[in-house]
Amino acid sequence: VADRQKGIGVCGWILVSLSFFLVLITFPISIWACIKVVREYERAVVFRLGHILSKKAKGPGMILVLPCTDTFVKVDLRMVTCKIPPQEILTRDAVTARVDGVVHYRIHSAVSAVANVTDVHSATLLLAQTTLRNILGTQSLSQLLAGREEIAHSIQAALDSATEKWGVKVARVEVKDIRIPMAMQRAMAAEAEAAQETKAKVVAAEGEMNASKALQKASMVLTESPAGLPLRYLQTLTAVAAQNNSTIVFPLPINMFGSLGQKNTGG
Repeated sequence: VADRQKGIGVCGWILVSLSFFLVLITFPISIWACIKVVREYERAVVFRLGHILSKKAKGPGMILVLPCTDTFVKVDLRMVTCKIPPQEILTRDAVTARVDGVVHYRIHSAVSAVANVTDVHSATLLLAQTTLRNILGTQSLSQLLAGREEIAHSIQAALDSATEKWGVKVARVEVKDIRIPMAMQRAMAAEAEAAQETKAKVVAAEGEMNASKALQKASMVLTESPAGLPLRYLQTLTAVAAQNNSTIVFPLPINMFGSLGQKNTGG
């Protein structure tokens, strides 16, 4: 922009003087064509005979524009939300995926946005698409699915450094959706199901092992106490009778267990 701040020359000053003179002789009618209103969220870049009038954009408020010699371009400084169309990418581990995202940016230098790029919004969108494809192409599928925040920060940093000379500040980048082929989805689902089944079998085996250890300890306690086995037998019969509400007939006498316990103890 500094290279454009050149003098307009003698002919230019003559034209500007004639423009001022035209405004004066047609006053106050000409004032309606010279006064322009710039809103709070806008800035106006004024060109005089093709040269940017000042290094800083004008506004907000009223600005003076001379007829015949001055033109101006309004630039909106509000935050812009731009949707990145779905992009076909090939990850580092050779998996095809469709990824889309959202870019939030705003213009912080109206002069740079007008003087350095033809269409700042279109250029930012195209650069966001290219940057998304380049960065995601260096990631594996697992990194792509698990590290969305890190990838979004990397895209934001790359975009921000590239659009700085355009007067654009990239505030946020979000990876919106990641779609993979149905065959890959089924394979991943089968892998996850197999992993869950493996964990379930391990948990069941650990439960069986703990139960067998508990039964071993219980048998040792019953061996040490001969009267414990008949009591346990009666407790089991009570529990079964309470649950099923039935009569249980056991032909063997209970004192038989006591004699068995005494024989085992004696042996």
